[in-house]
Amino acid sequence: MVIGDEILSGRTQDKNVAQIATWLNVQGIRLAEVRVVADRTEAIVEAVNLLRTRNDYLFTTGGIGPTHDDITVDAIAEALGVDVIHHPRALAVLEGYYATRGGLTEARKRMARVPEGADLIENRMSGAPGIRVGNIFVMAGVPHITAGMLDALTGTLEGGLPVLSGTIGCWVAESEVAELLRTAEKAHAGVAIGSYPFFREGKVGANFVVRATEQALVDACIADITAKLEAEGRAVVAGGI
Repeated sequence: MVIGDEILSGRTQDKNVAQIATWLNVQGIRLAEVRVVADRTEAIVEAVNLLRTRNDYLFTTGGIGPTHDDITVDAIAEALGVDVIHHPRALAVLEGYYATRGGLTEARKRMARVPEGADLIENRMSGAPGIRVGNIFVMAGVPHITAGMLDALTGTLEGGLPVLSGTIGCWVAESEVAELLRTAEKAHAGVAIGSYPFFREGKVGANFVVRATEQALVDACIADITAKLEAEGRAVVAGGI
């Protein structure tokens, strides 16, 4: 869940979804859906209560800074029916971080506020920690800070096998090979094939990405698609175009 009016207005382009999705794949966790929510308490509460109940994990980004419009913590606490408290360890971290940066002001103390019962996610970039409460992970909106929080979480969540992938490209309209791809995916249990068309150099083409949790399945499917495309007289580019 991406939280922020600046995302919805188009003023800021979100970069967190891609890096979270990539990180989750390595952990063996599939990203099921993404929602962008305005800085309104009722909107955040509604989305949190829906998404946390129908998914194993919920990640939020944005709205945990020191200003008055950073309302994510309050909204999540309301969704969970708990109070907001200052986490003592978060206060200690912030006191240390700001000791040579002007001290821990009231505004900065806001970044130590958490829903009661929450744990912290280490922030190796800027001091203010992220928050873990139940199956909810509350993270920064700034992408490089979120990246550090994800790094701190690596290996701590229960997941399955990581998703592996392989790519080939071909100068062909995807409509001309739609049936070939459908047949290949059906013939290779456990794989998913994505087709990504493009227009370059005055020609149409497409890259085909094969995903599975076993490299052997990926390799076999790519070999099958490659052989069928080459049998039609088409040149295939390993790794994509």
